[in-house]
Amino acid sequence: MMRVNHFIFTAVLCLVSPIAAMAEFDLTDSYRSMLDDDDAIVTFAYENDIFAGDDSNYTSGVRASYFSPEGAIPQILQSASRIVPMFPREGHSRWGFSIGQSMYTPDDITLINPPEDDQPYAGWLYGTASLITDSDDVLDTFQVTFGMVGPASGAEYTQKFIHENITESPDPRGWDYQLNNEPGLILTYQRKWRNLYQLSPFGMGVDFSPSVGANVGNIFTDASVRLEGRIGYDLPSDYGPPMIQPNLSGSDFFMPSGKFGWYLFAGLEGRAVGRNIFLDGNTFSRSRSVDKEPFVGGAQAGIALTFPVARVAYTQVIRTDELETQRETTQYGAVTVSVRF
Repeated sequence: MMRVNHFIFTAVLCLVSPIAAMAEFDLTDSYRSMLDDDDAIVTFAYENDIFAGDDSNYTSGVRASYFSPEGAIPQILQSASRIVPMFPREGHSRWGFSIGQSMYTPDDITLINPPEDDQPYAGWLYGTASLITDSDDVLDTFQVTFGMVGPASGAEYTQKFIHENITESPDPRGWDYQLNNEPGLILTYQRKWRNLYQLSPFGMGVDFSPSVGANVGNIFTDASVRLEGRIGYDLPSDYGPPMIQPNLSGSDFFMPSGKFGWYLFAGLEGRAVGRNIFLDGNTFSRSRSVDKEPFVGGAQAGIALTFPVARVAYTQVIRTDELETQRETTQYGAVTVSVRF
C-alpha cells in the first residue's frame, strides 16, 4: 500500500509540476516534509577572534554535536521539554548532544596581572542535551547544559598549546587570575520562524526569519531577539547555520534537496543580559568581575554552501560593548561543517 501511495503521489507530482513551477511552489519540499528523515547529522563549529585580527574578550569557542534521525526521542528529554509551555508536542523531532569549550581573555594577554576593569580570564567546558522539533516553518529548541567554569575547564592549557604550537602567538600570562572552579547549568529555549516573508526572484529564494530565545542559569541568564535575511538556492534545507551560546542559533540539522545549494545571510540580534558569569564573576566565591552592559547588540553576515551530504558555512560576527570599560569591539568569525550519514 505504501508503494502504491508513493506511485500515485509521484504521478500527480509529474502532472502538476508545470503549474507548481508557475506558482513558485516547491511540491518536492512539501512531500519531503511529510516523511521522517532517517539520517543523523554531526556538526563541528569553530569560533575565534583570529578571523578579526584580535585576541580579547570572547576569544575562542569549539563545539562538536550529534543529532539523531527523526523520531525515537528519549523519554527523559520529552519529559524535560514539558516544563516549557510553548514547546510543541507534534512535528519532526530529533534529539542530540554536544560537547564544547569556550574561553575569554583580557585585551593584553602578555600581562601577568591584567587590569581589574578588563575582561577576566575564564574557561567553560560543557556538555549539552538537546531536543528540537521542526514544524515545517517553525523550529523549537530545548537544551539542558552542564559544565565547569575555571581551571577545570582546561581553557588555559588549550590556549597555551595553540599559541605555542599552532599560531605562534604571544604566551597568555595572566591565567592565574582566571575565574574559580564552579559547576554550571543552563536551560535554553529558542523558537525560530522560517519564511515569515518569502519570494523567488530570478529563480532564487529570499526569506526573512525572526527568532526569540532565553537562557536561564548561573552561567547565562538572558533573553534575545533576532531577525535574519537570506538569499540563494535551497533555503528550505535548514534554518541557517548554528552558533555557539549565548548567540541565537540556526539549525544543527539540514535537509538538502539533493543538489548543490548556497545562500548569503545577514542578521541583527539584541540581547537583554541578566547574568553573564564571565563578566559578573563566580556565583559562590570571590573572583575578578567587571560591570557589564545590560543590553548587547550584534550583527552577523556570512555564506552557507549545501551539498547532498554536507553543509559548510562561515559567519562574521560583531557585537556592541559587553562591559562598561571595554576597549575593543568584540569581533570574531565562525566556521561550521555539518555532515549527514
